[in-house]
Amino acid sequence: MTYRAPVKDMLFNMQELAGLQTLAEQIPAFADYGPETAQAVLEECAKLNEDVIAPLNVEGDRNPSYWKDGQVFATPGFKEAFRQFAEGGWQGLQHPADFGGQGLPKTIGAACGEMINSANLSFALCPLLTDGAIEALLTAGSEEQKATFIPKLIDGSWTGTMNLTEPQAGSDLALVRTRAEPQGDGTYKIFGTKIFITWGEHDMAENIVHLVLARVAGAPEGVKGISLFIVPKFLLNADGTPGARNDVHCVSIEHKMGIKASPTAVLQFGDHGGAIGTLIGEENRGLEYMFIMMNAARFGVGVQGIAVADRAYQKATQYARDRVQSRPVDGSIKASAPIIHHPDVRRMLMTMRALTEGSRAMAITAAAAYDAAHHHPDPETRQQNQAFYEFMVPLVKGYSTEMSLEVTDLGVQIHGGMGFIEETGAAQYYRDAKILTIYEGTTAIQANDLVGRKTVRDGGQLARAIAGQIEATEGLLAARDSAAAKSVLKRLRAAREAYLEVVDFIVREAKSNPNAAFAGSVPYLMLAGNLVAGWQLARALIVAEDKLAAGEDADFMAAKIATARFYAEHILSRAGAAREAIVEGAESVTALALDAF
Repeated sequence: MTYRAPVKDMLFNMQELAGLQTLAEQIPAFADYGPETAQAVLEECAKLNEDVIAPLNVEGDRNPSYWKDGQVFATPGFKEAFRQFAEGGWQGLQHPADFGGQGLPKTIGAACGEMINSANLSFALCPLLTDGAIEALLTAGSEEQKATFIPKLIDGSWTGTMNLTEPQAGSDLALVRTRAEPQGDGTYKIFGTKIFITWGEHDMAENIVHLVLARVAGAPEGVKGISLFIVPKFLLNADGTPGARNDVHCVSIEHKMGIKASPTAVLQFGDHGGAIGTLIGEENRGLEYMFIMMNAARFGVGVQGIAVADRAYQKATQYARDRVQSRPVDGSIKASAPIIHHPDVRRMLMTMRALTEGSRAMAITAAAAYDAAHHHPDPETRQQNQAFYEFMVPLVKGYSTEMSLEVTDLGVQIHGGMGFIEETGAAQYYRDAKILTIYEGTTAIQANDLVGRKTVRDGGQLARAIAGQIEATEGLLAARDSAAAKSVLKRLRAAREAYLEVVDFIVREAKSNPNAAFAGSVPYLMLAGNLVAGWQLARALIVAEDKLAAGEDADFMAAKIATARFYAEHILSRAGAAREAIVEGAESVTALALDAF
């Protein structure tokens, strides 16, 4: 079974939940990017991903990228597919026209990002890291650096990487040891080892632009002494073309559980005299700049979770339609029937569908907030949307990736024993999904961010303000008579109340008893993500009921209503248990003596 992009659902989210038409009307830069343009872009993007990139997904798992004599060779077919991707302008979709991009809203770009990740997660990681490098350069690069590197990254001639992690420094970047020695001519020599560098070496582009964290001699200890450098694989000639090989080499690539076609490189800088790098921005502000890349990547990884979940759902649905086993319990068919007739299989498929659609709605709504935060003419509107978007990033990253594990796990379960057999392909989605909860900051790191920076710092004001918006949606649901609206209202209200109790608990405990607050950090993130996704589906239900009453696209709208109701009754209803674990279960998390483990 091949991949089919959920263009209709994406457009529904953009138009009805994210307010794409309003963005086009209120933001001059997006005047030409309303629903009609979005549909044309998504349909074209779907063709590339369905016809060219998706068919390479299994091939990449079975014949991964490989390392030989310091070089990495991509899976057969990847290089040609990447060239089509680049020539189509897809790398520059959201980037400024001044540098050769198309300047589209993130609201549209996020949907295109989901498609490429659904089609082929390993392939999509290369453009994802390049996007991050472009964002960092746009924010902190000099005019010369922007002009030199960004057009080549946008047109796909070059790709970008992010070099943070070292053997002794994972998430704790205070331990970074890679050093940078100033040469007196504006360049630095870089020495050190970086690990887990996604697409850190490959043969799909003529140059690779490494963005590298390192310490200049005499810099302060800890994270305050880290700087960011551009270290290209090939040094540039006077005319800007790639010239001599720089002193950065891939010494191995990792053998991984999933995303096997994406080479995860160990890069050695400076073994032959020093890799030449140039400083981005100011010395000792590298972590600040790198966080620009990381925030862009964190949202992108959340979208990856939605993407792989949707691919697993599509595959499981097709299998459930085809696999004949056992008579239905209601006697509706007198012989063995396709397993989609069995209630528990329907429950699993609905769980997969509801989790995926809820997370997609949350991500596209967050993307619209990003667009308003960066481009709206009114400063207050920009500020409000920036705060909302920043609160959403750990939810999109943390909740959507954790839910992808549940969804891909269910996909294997629906396949039964055949799901455990690699040839069916169901297991690949499960294996690929696992990395998503780990890289660009584990779920616990996202949760720590949500607790510390996004909730405790302002005394829970923003967290409560979001609850206020949800309560307004409850008011709209209360005015409806349908059984679905009443059911969603009941669970949405209960989940919001549970969330508010948790916010109060975390704000209260964070300073006096931080272990209690942070013991529940991941459950809090999951509760908040669950609530916001459920809220978006509640909003979708209101729209769908009105459109169904007007006779618009009856099948789609009826499915949207059924999915929202299922989400409320089976997923949003988990909120109470999360609240109990966080508020009443904190003490038991640290009760066991360390030497008893």
